[in-house]
Amino acid sequence: MVMAKPAFFGFYKTMEYKDYYKILGLERDASQDEIKRAYRKLARKYHPDVSAETGAEDRFKEVSEAYEVLKDPEKRAAYDQLGGGWQAGQEFRPPPDWDQGFEFHGGGYTEADPDAFSDFFESLFGRGGFSPGFGGGFRRAWSQNRRTRGENTYARIAIDLEDSYHGATRQITLKHSELGPDGRPQLRERTLNVKIPKGVTEGQQIRLAGQGEPGSGGGGTGDLYLEIHFNPHPFYSVEGKTVYLDLPVTPWEAALGAKVRVPTPEGAVNLTVPANSATGGKLRLRGRGIPAAEPGDFYVVLKVVPPPANTEAEREAYRRFGDAFDFNPRSGMGG
Repeated sequence: MVMAKPAFFGFYKTMEYKDYYKILGLERDASQDEIKRAYRKLARKYHPDVSAETGAEDRFKEVSEAYEVLKDPEKRAAYDQLGGGWQAGQEFRPPPDWDQGFEFHGGGYTEADPDAFSDFFESLFGRGGFSPGFGGGFRRAWSQNRRTRGENTYARIAIDLEDSYHGATRQITLKHSELGPDGRPQLRERTLNVKIPKGVTEGQQIRLAGQGEPGSGGGGTGDLYLEIHFNPHPFYSVEGKTVYLDLPVTPWEAALGAKVRVPTPEGAVNLTVPANSATGGKLRLRGRGIPAAEPGDFYVVLKVVPPPANTEAEREAYRRFGDAFDFNPRSGMGG
């Protein structure tokens, strides 16, 4: 089953890195109990209703944000994946697909005010504690004696564009966090064979029934939702079901027209470049985008590439070429 991309999908931008451990005065190997104690101490000190400290309100927001991440084993494990080499205040942008293959639980509940979270928090976990594209890491605390269905879980995976054209079966490894006997989060992995349906697009979700969180009290197992992303491709870019290819052509092919061989995810095709084409010109191959009931189109975007003039003979050829034309591309600029 393929689901639509959720409306709260996160975005990445540059901001300052926040060292949540340093904010709470902790080492990176602190236990969950140590994190809780540090937060309570600092929250009492900086709560704006009782504190006389300068900048108490801002400090309280910073402490609350740090606790929001570190108190949750899943958010903490995801944050720890960024590594400890960053410095507080350093310019930061999340690495591409930093959370790929990391399994989050549904919920998105937060005890703090989501409007008070920083851009750094939002870039990693989204507004209000959601991870990018998914629910946040909070797990509802149900009684073990109550019959409850397990929570759904969510992860991002990357596939090749060709997998969408043809369909495929891929083996994926997912990481999720569990609290170990020492009270610290530990990463666990599991491997699944996943069928990639033909025609899946960026941001859509594949539902794997019964692969989520186990239920309690005899309740059923939740589902696993895999959000699809495409690996970077050396030739193609994708928008929805539409696929684009930047095609280099020589100046004489653009000026005189030519028949060229063009790669597509379904195999190479012959294409006619019209005479007097220019960089940025688009040639459409109807229905050759991502396949679906209404398939997308495939666009070839022309890029005129002049050859280098490395030898005297090549430079002389350019001089003769320039002399043959009464042409100035800057004639309308008033120069």
